[in-house]
Amino acid sequence: MADQFDVIEVGERDRRRPIGLLVVLVLLGVSVVGLIVSRGPEPPAEPVREAAAPIRSLTRVDSGPNLLHPPASVKNGVARIDVVFPDGVRATVRYPAELDLDRLGLRPFQGVWVDEEFRQLTAPYNGELEVTKGGEPIRSFADNVTLWPRQAGSGSYGQVLLFAFGPWRMALYDRPPGLDFGQRTRVAEGLRGKVTDGGYLVLSGSERVRLAEPGDVMQGDPVGPQLWFGGGATDMVALIPSPGCERSRGLPRAIRGRGHPVEDVCRDGMRVVAMGDDEFIGKALDGIRISVK
Repeated sequence: MADQFDVIEVGERDRRRPIGLLVVLVLLGVSVVGLIVSRGPEPPAEPVREAAAPIRSLTRVDSGPNLLHPPASVKNGVARIDVVFPDGVRATVRYPAELDLDRLGLRPFQGVWVDEEFRQLTAPYNGELEVTKGGEPIRSFADNVTLWPRQAGSGSYGQVLLFAFGPWRMALYDRPPGLDFGQRTRVAEGLRGKVTDGGYLVLSGSERVRLAEPGDVMQGDPVGPQLWFGGGATDMVALIPSPGCERSRGLPRAIRGRGHPVEDVCRDGMRVVAMGDDEFIGKALDGIRISVK
């Protein structure tokens, strides 16, 4: 008997070979058939999708400065513009032309009481983008009134009601204890605004939404109707009706908190507050005159 490790000669016939070959062929046939069946028809290629278009409300950057640049007439170095305060009072402003108040642009300010809660209504210098940051509102209270999240770095101020009156955007910043849903609804429905032919915003209230009047003060700040020229990093002038020039002796917080020199003067019931360098302040306080019509 040959040892199990002996090498079988090539010429030696082996009866097991045909059977083994047949088994191999059968197995290969099964494998090929299985491969063909498993592949089957290929699914149609997934169509190439275009990149999603950006959501307009999240990427909108068409918000410009929230300012009116009234036309000025100049004679002998003195400029003249006709203005309208937020309460509808009309006046003529004369000033040294080199102050360029018309080029600085102006915007309204108005204090508001909602029931017994006081809030400030301001025109954001950079328009709605200053409030919206290109995002989405929390909700809408009216066709022209939306609620926005608290602004980063706004201190004690809370959520913001943003009003749209024609081209103007007015922001009402909440603060503790905060307006409830009913109060927000009332101010959204009760605060109205119309734009004059000259582009000025005139506001009106309702029974439970009361506008501050000339001479009204809140925590030392004058809160009646005002017009602010300039803002941002530029020079600034505020015109504040102050009957008797007696009560409104505090400086508006929005102006005094900018870290620049601020001075004021009051003549004939109209207060002028100026912010900027010494030269600008001096020319503004000495040269601005307001005549109420």
